[in-house]
Amino acid sequence: MKRTTSILLVMGAVLSLTACKSSQSAYKQAYEKAVAGDEPKTVIEEPKAQNEAPKAEDVSNVSVREEKVSVVSGDQDIKAYGIVCGSFSLKANADALRERLIKDGYKAVVVVNEAGKTYRVVCASFDTKEEAVSERNTFKAKYPDNQDFQSAWILYRK
Repeated sequence: MKRTTSILLVMGAVLSLTACKSSQSAYKQAYEKAVAGDEPKTVIEEPKAQNEAPKAEDVSNVSVREEKVSVVSGDQDIKAYGIVCGSFSLKANADALRERLIKDGYKAVVVVNEAGKTYRVVCASFDTKEEAVSERNTFKAKYPDNQDFQSAWILYRK
């Protein structure tokens, strides 16, 4: 009985190990098909952006903070909607960020929040909310690795 059981176990093991092997001919056939070009090719279509107008972003759900502020550093006044890319309790820190943004081509100004005495760095300002949201998104895209700039927000000047 033991001998029959052990023979059956050995035969089962041999069959299970040899049955799963892929044959060399299967690999050869697949290689020959690929070389001959019989494989289906993936075609990627280009987006049809030439005839389509870009979709305007829905700015109704974009939050805006309303504050009474005044310019303390910079030679220009800000418009109704500004993009705030930094907030500081020390004016020196705000001025340092302003200088960096000026070197990057922005007309940045530092404003102070009358209520909290917080210095805000405004990198750009606009008359409409739509323009401000669009520029804020562009600003964030320009600095994808800067987590502070990724939290830029829109200020509505009272």
